[in-house]
Amino acid sequence: MRISAVDLGKKFETRWIFKNFSIDLSSGDSLAITGSNGSGKSTLLQIMAYSLTPSAGKVEYYDNQRLIKSEDIPTQINFSAPYVELVEEFSLKEHLDFHSNFHTPMIPVREMMERMGLAVASNKPVRQFSSGMKQRLRLALTFYFNSRAIFLDEPTSNLDESGVGWYLTEVKNILDHRTILIASNQRYEYDFCKKTIQLEN
Repeated sequence: MRISAVDLGKKFETRWIFKNFSIDLSSGDSLAITGSNGSGKSTLLQIMAYSLTPSAGKVEYYDNQRLIKSEDIPTQINFSAPYVELVEEFSLKEHLDFHSNFHTPMIPVREMMERMGLAVASNKPVRQFSSGMKQRLRLALTFYFNSRAIFLDEPTSNLDESGVGWYLTEVKNILDHRTILIASNQRYEYDFCKKTIQLEN
């Protein structure tokens, strides 16, 4: 799947956060979006993922040469960010089972929990999870369910050292198999990406 962004821009009221942003990503590409706080990293990532509407320009997805309809794009991508809400009334297993109704799991749910290091919390309500455990769940919903593109915003936020190691192992397992976009200022989160863009430039 190819992702094409042409002359993207976003402004809030009269202030442009960024503008004239263009890039073309082929299947299996990986892009890191960097920049200072407030430069628009998260905003750009959300626009590329069709979660926000740009003020200028457009983003298009292609399957070979065929334009993918905008309403079909959410089924093609997985998105993870610390601000993505979880269903906190569910247990971990219930959450993964529920997500399986909308995205195809790539491995059994039991194996997901084991690889996350959270198998002992399979029946624990998500509302009782620590911030790090919740972030592992958000990333697991991205890594372990089928998609053609993955969008990660500050992926190791709230993770401890072992969590960071788990993230790096899992993201490198899917590198080259899916298109990956990462918004981050932490080099270790994205230093494996093929392309890097600093928004100020």
